[in-house]
Amino acid sequence: MWRESCRPECVQIILLTHEREVMRPSNTGQLVLTAVSDVGVSAKRLIWRRAEPDKTLLSMLGGGSTGLVYPDTEVAGAAYSTLDIEACQRFILLDATWQEARKMYNRSPYLHAVGRVSLNSARGSRYRLRRNQKKEGLCTAECVVEILRNKDRHELADRLEEQFVHFNENGG
Repeated sequence: MWRESCRPECVQIILLTHEREVMRPSNTGQLVLTAVSDVGVSAKRLIWRRAEPDKTLLSMLGGGSTGLVYPDTEVAGAAYSTLDIEACQRFILLDATWQEARKMYNRSPYLHAVGRVSLNSARGSRYRLRRNQKKEGLCTAECVVEILRNKDRHELADRLEEQFVHFNENGG
């Protein structure tokens, strides 16, 4: 169940999804939506619309505990603030191909002011269902696994990772 507000220990995952991504069989965001449901953790998908940003999302952006998970390498020369993953309770992920995610970010100035959360995975991405993947870039499900581990939700992270491995091995 989605909660607009929750207690400080609650973790919220917001997938800002490109409309083309919803129907792709290789979309790992769908795994997140089905696997991440536990006490104190919620996940929701919002469809990105360039001309009509979601009002609920816009209202969340002012909070200091909301962070955008987006690689620093994708924002050359831009000024942005960073947010420690420990301080963040609400995470926005751009759920799309890398090319679409770059366009979404560039065409959504309201995201530029959101504190950036960096994920430091000990291993690179294991996602292999798409071409043109960034070597250092994690797919949506891998990002959420890292977030859950950092927020001490290890059981839930393990469950999602297990489903991701199965999904990745079986072609979606």
